[in-house]
Amino acid sequence: MPELRKDPVVGRWVIISTERARRPGTIIDPQREAMDYDNAPCPFCHNQEPEIYAVPNDDPHSASPWKVRVTPSGTPLLRMAPQFKRKGHGLYDVINDYGVHEVVIETPEHIANMADLSEGQISAVFHAYMTRIQELSKNKNFLYVIAYKNYGWAAGSRNIGHSRSQIIASAVNPLVVKEKMAGAKKYFDYHDRCLFCDLIRQESLDGKRVVTESEHFIAVTPYAPRFSFEIWLLPKEHQCDFVKGVVGKEADLAKILKEVLTRLKVGLDDPSYNYVINTAPFRSQERGARWPTIEEDYHWHIEVMPRLTRVAGFEKGSGFYICSIPPEYTAEFLREVELP
Repeated sequence: MPELRKDPVVGRWVIISTERARRPGTIIDPQREAMDYDNAPCPFCHNQEPEIYAVPNDDPHSASPWKVRVTPSGTPLLRMAPQFKRKGHGLYDVINDYGVHEVVIETPEHIANMADLSEGQISAVFHAYMTRIQELSKNKNFLYVIAYKNYGWAAGSRNIGHSRSQIIASAVNPLVVKEKMAGAKKYFDYHDRCLFCDLIRQESLDGKRVVTESEHFIAVTPYAPRFSFEIWLLPKEHQCDFVKGVVGKEADLAKILKEVLTRLKVGLDDPSYNYVINTAPFRSQERGARWPTIEEDYHWHIEVMPRLTRVAGFEKGSGFYICSIPPEYTAEFLREVELP
């Protein structure tokens, strides 16, 4: 029987419907959706874009001077206008094309899935994220930076077999971020505790939705997932900012992310996926008063979202998400995957 579950952060209702999995065309076939990589020269193996930042390569046997390289996006969603301008057009608000879109080339080797990178290489990717987010935070017009990854055709990736992710700095806060901050603050105002810290404690005690954990992080399938096999990686120590929360823990975060991605790859036959780093907005002196308790009530985390199902009209029209497999089952399945 279907079951409705409420997301404790944003208040979104999710339908857990195992009957959905039986509908023809609902489940994406990984083999049919697999990337048919171009035979053309890889633009990231021989990237000609100007270098914004690079993690130097300390491997004496490597021909590449860099370990991770950050460049401008060749197809940017936002560009850096000479001046930030905001204006009204009747009841509409308009901001000019003001932002930054960067590509993080995660390895000099032609490897497609981050799951196949070493823990040290993934740690260097996190170092690149941290460095660029810190640098972009110096621009007083930027409110938010999102670091995210698209892997596979169903996740929105181009058919280029080279592991990379993206960073976008924006002059506005995304609606999803605002919803999460509002939900976290509402919980904090009522309980005087961080919602995410309570979530970690409950999931640790219950254990049914825990996929794996390390010294500093825990990976769980959320109680009300939007997608089958959705996983959240949360730091056990409270911190609202990704950069501050990862300093000194990059290796441990790389270890647990690699394990999660490997379990997905082995257990689900190399599915497409997205991941997104959820962190607090930038808080300058002028703008920090908007979120007076955010350092206490918000908790950064990473969402990993395999793309195994299609979104249809009901979901788009109602705002409901339909998940065809209960998260307790997906967590158990992933825990039992035999790693290579």
